[in-house]
Amino acid sequence: MPKFIINGGKRLSGEIAVSGAKNSALKIIPAAILSPETLTIQNLPLIEDVDRSLELLETLGADIKRNEHQAIISTKNIKTSQLDEKMADKFRGSIMFVGPLLARFGEAKFPHPGGCVIGAGERPIDLFLAGYKAFGAEIDESSGEFYHIKAKELKPANYFFPLVSVTATESMLMTAAIIPGKTILKNCAMEPEIEALAEYLNKQGAKISGAGSPTIIIEGTKDLKAGTFTVIPDRIETGSFAILAAAAQSEITITQCQPEHIMTLLVILEEVGVNFEIGPDWIRVKPNGKIKGRSIKTHEYPGFATDLQSPYVVLMTQAQGTCLIHETIYDRRLIWTDMLSQMGADITMCDPHRVVINGPTKLRGKHLISPDLRAGIALVIAGLIAEGETQIDNIYQIDRGYERLEERLAKIGADIKRVE
Repeated sequence: MPKFIINGGKRLSGEIAVSGAKNSALKIIPAAILSPETLTIQNLPLIEDVDRSLELLETLGADIKRNEHQAIISTKNIKTSQLDEKMADKFRGSIMFVGPLLARFGEAKFPHPGGCVIGAGERPIDLFLAGYKAFGAEIDESSGEFYHIKAKELKPANYFFPLVSVTATESMLMTAAIIPGKTILKNCAMEPEIEALAEYLNKQGAKISGAGSPTIIIEGTKDLKAGTFTVIPDRIETGSFAILAAAAQSEITITQCQPEHIMTLLVILEEVGVNFEIGPDWIRVKPNGKIKGRSIKTHEYPGFATDLQSPYVVLMTQAQGTCLIHETIYDRRLIWTDMLSQMGADITMCDPHRVVINGPTKLRGKHLISPDLRAGIALVIAGLIAEGETQIDNIYQIDRGYERLEERLAKIGADIKRVE
């Protein structure tokens, strides 16, 4: 398994470009199923999750031509509505294929995403199942291994999400896009990726209003077309690079981004004393001296993104004073902070959702294991500002969401190498 070896403490400088958004790419790929016409996707990030998504689409019978950051997809000859068990079982994003398959073919068969046993404890796809039922689908779980969802004819729905969910909102949006009639979705997520998806579907013949607000109205059409979709810049990568620059006290210009998508973070960075300026598609962070501690509570967009919580924790280890980090979206997402404590950070875990950080502290290089995607990038940032050598194993988790990370960081002066 590959790992990163980082020699920290280097002053960084230069420009680093933001890749296409993982969370946008992983929704437009299954959206190709909605129309038999050819979809061209541009600015695709070269990451593991995109590769798995395209491979899963191919197993359904789609024809895909891939050229670096572009994919040309035809789903005209899809031959099955059953997701490959081995792939879907390991790939959480596979749930996004179910709605389009159900809407176009009247059924979908799939294992539980992520390999969980059906019916064991809380099921994270309950929101999806309830949404499909609202469209008139029947759900058969009798096999114990597969969900089999089918409907003779889907009907438009008036559905209220009991919990705000980005992926559930996007799944119901795609499903409704080719169900004739008016569907109303309430308590929707409001992320920019949802707006981008709705804008594309509108260009292809759907009539969607309200995307980016809590209420979305969809006038579906059976004759949805396909065209070209350009993946929007990754706002989580944008914020991660901004936090890296602040933590490393380095002048870095982040290009090919959309600063308005991370305004909550930028307001907080200004409050803690980070020196930066922004343009229409760039952010320049400059060395600023002391950083003040500032507590945060994660929240659905446009609040403080849970995916930026991990990098922000690293920044706060370098800040003056005490702050509280309150994670409200995911359970146990702060468990990884024990690794920062091993590096020398002064962090106290109050409970699985809250930690208290006292700073500033000097971090020392350690041998670490990346537990997940966002904690992984935080450990990279910690390694870059730490004294000595840091080794990070299990970087497959980081490759899932960050394109050729070590190559891009090396160009701004980081001493980071991938060792196979």
